[in-house]
Amino acid sequence: MPIYEFYCKDCHTIFNFFSKTVNTKKVPGCPKCRNPKLTKQVSLFAVTGRAEENSMDELPVDASKMEKAMEMMAKESENINEDDPRQAAKLMRKLTDMTGVGLGQGMEEALHRIENGEDPEKIEAEMGDLMGDEDPFILPGKKSGKRLEKNQAPRKDDTLYDL
Repeated sequence: MPIYEFYCKDCHTIFNFFSKTVNTKKVPGCPKCRNPKLTKQVSLFAVTGRAEENSMDELPVDASKMEKAMEMMAKESENINEDDPRQAAKLMRKLTDMTGVGLGQGMEEALHRIENGEDPEKIEAEMGDLMGDEDPFILPGKKSGKRLEKNQAPRKDDTLYDL
């Protein structure tokens, strides 16, 4: 049962829509402003099993480290208490340590605050706009910095709507 993401140009927001079947043609209207023309987005996804061997060739990350990190993450994420954001922060920290992927300054600060027990919603409210201008992850060999885009990233509505 897939979840599709659609972007509303008028609201500058990405919305999630749940479908009981695979549905590649249906395009919903905006749940906020009723714009009838949303744009389907490419979403992040989880992979179970083994990824194709060539999929990591272009990234400056050791493929075996990444594979081990993903296996560890899959195992540990099954036992995370969703009511304790510190556990998710700890898992994120392990993942970055294992892969060598760094965190941008804003993401590092947000993760540190979560590790110290602060409310993630409060952190997002305070830092959301600041983090929108920054690359959240830094691949090995790259420097952190501001994104080249001049426009703000779209807002993300976490509500799950029916498709």
